[in-house]
Amino acid sequence: MKTIIAIIFTLSLTNLSLSQDTVIDTTRRTATIDYKIEGKQVQFSPNAPQLNQIAGAPKAFYTNYWEFGDGTYSKENNPTKVYKKPGDYEVRLWATNNYDTGKPPTTRPKKIRVNTADDTYQEQASMEDAIDLQRNREPIPEEEIVLIYKYKNTKDYTTNGKVYLFYNEAKYGDDNFTITDVRTYHGEITQDNDNLVYTSKLESKTYYASAEIQSLRNTFSPQDSTERQNLPLTLAQAKANYKNSSQLSFSNMQPNEERNIFYTLKTTPEMLKDTSAIISVRGVYIPDDNYDDHNVKDMEMEIVTSHDPNKMSSNATFLNYRLVRYKKPKFKIRFQNNGEGPATTIRLETDIPDMFDKASIEVLDMYPKVKICPKYEVQYSCLDTSYTQKQAIFTFKNIYLPGSQQKNVKVYDSTKGFVQYRIKFGKDFHKQKTKSRTAIIFDKNDPIITNYSTTRFLPGISIGAKAGYNLFSDLDNSKSYFVGATVSPYKSYKWYWQVELLNSFHSFDSNKTVSQTIIGEPGIDDRIQRTTTTKSYDNIDWEIPVLARYNLNNYIGLGAGLQGALSISQKSTENVLIEEFENTNIQPPFLLDSSQTSSTTKENFTNFRTGFLVEATAGFARIGPSLGARYVFNLKDNYNYLQLYAIWKF
Repeated sequence: MKTIIAIIFTLSLTNLSLSQDTVIDTTRRTATIDYKIEGKQVQFSPNAPQLNQIAGAPKAFYTNYWEFGDGTYSKENNPTKVYKKPGDYEVRLWATNNYDTGKPPTTRPKKIRVNTADDTYQEQASMEDAIDLQRNREPIPEEEIVLIYKYKNTKDYTTNGKVYLFYNEAKYGDDNFTITDVRTYHGEITQDNDNLVYTSKLESKTYYASAEIQSLRNTFSPQDSTERQNLPLTLAQAKANYKNSSQLSFSNMQPNEERNIFYTLKTTPEMLKDTSAIISVRGVYIPDDNYDDHNVKDMEMEIVTSHDPNKMSSNATFLNYRLVRYKKPKFKIRFQNNGEGPATTIRLETDIPDMFDKASIEVLDMYPKVKICPKYEVQYSCLDTSYTQKQAIFTFKNIYLPGSQQKNVKVYDSTKGFVQYRIKFGKDFHKQKTKSRTAIIFDKNDPIITNYSTTRFLPGISIGAKAGYNLFSDLDNSKSYFVGATVSPYKSYKWYWQVELLNSFHSFDSNKTVSQTIIGEPGIDDRIQRTTTTKSYDNIDWEIPVLARYNLNNYIGLGAGLQGALSISQKSTENVLIEEFENTNIQPPFLLDSSQTSSTTKENFTNFRTGFLVEATAGFARIGPSLGARYVFNLKDNYNYLQLYAIWKF
């Protein structure tokens, strides 16, 4: 019977294990490339796995990015391609799953043979500027993205030049990308990098939110691709801001010719985990080696955990509180119309944390590209900015943004838009983490809520100077004063830790001891010997308190913690007084004789003691001077004391 039960139990565990193994699917989904050739045209279509809808999100869908193996690409879902030359081509596909719970499917390159081509076919010109950077999707840790480096010869003669790509920003400790593949199609050659160390600041146009008709302008970091002159300075700045770079040289580029270089970037496991953070790469394009004229293009990307076209992000992920007063953090709100028809009004209701000044919002860029709305109603397309107590509301008026499910919409990028703005800190802001998100409303549809965009402050270090006096109520003739230093985070808002090293000078007397001995016969020879022993100490003590503190406001702080103390130098002097008296029955007795001896001893690193403490301060609680009182409860007798001190935190 026991054997049968054991067999049944074993089979049950086996079935349970098999059932669990069936549920857990670790196989990566794959997509395949389908195509058919009709005349000179090759029609491509993706064969992608079924999507796993994110609950509560808009309908899941795929966006596709294609490389055709001849230096051209497409972001259409089902593109049609005409090749200029017959031959074998390796086609690649990256399918991105939007509003889907899984990872993007992988796709193997597919070789196709083209026998019928058209050498007169011209690709449609796509570049307005000399340089452009694009990507197929936003980066996710441990996945790959494709960066398309587009450059154009705007000269009226054939040129030889260079292209640089800078990546992995120096301000982040870990690398965000590694380049796993570079695909070139026009004979570009890898070059060694220069070693320049200078920095500079580039300029571009910035647009301010304004109630007036005309836009205001200011300078800002490079986001455009306008031509620049000082090449060594540009390269030096890029090498100061980015840890890694790739450099290629090209030749025989014809006037108005456009070329593409494709970089596969593998995002590292150490990629910044903040999914509201903005990271960037930079391209520098030198169209002609004979001149310093060049073009610069920055491309910003938002780190994501899933592919959601509606997102809010910021470059203020980690800020230095000491240096932040005059900085203006940037925020970006991205959105996509996933409807079956165009949107004519898009309303972005954006949370503005209390630490920011809403009135200082400056619109840096937007898509669709429109003017800033005036105070009165107009019929043309414009962007209006209004405010509530806690929000800024950006409203695109009188626009046409096609829907991703709309008929005859082939390029999904045309259904996307964004607003990028920057904002000042308020007059009195504290060192707090902030969270903000946006409600995106297309026409009269239900709002789509974005992720939270967060800002954080680095802890920073504050060094404090401290001095004061210790009052020991249980010790005789105690005199104790100290100087020391404190270490704590810079200007913390509420809770923070603090470590101190105090060097105190302490002198005191121990309790006096008196003993008497009868040395005569009582009633006949009444004599006694009295011995009085006293000890005095001169110590140099080290005290190391570790405490948690809490600022009630800008002026009052409380604290509690533990403390260890050690006498690194202890000098003790013992005095012994021997006195002999007679006629002890008479008061005072008669002194016959006395003698006194003294001895001194020194010890190092002795008298270790521990305790706990509570304290309060008044003054400038977060930074600057304040006065404090601390009571230390020592676990050793007679060493409780009250500490009065002054401190200045820097």
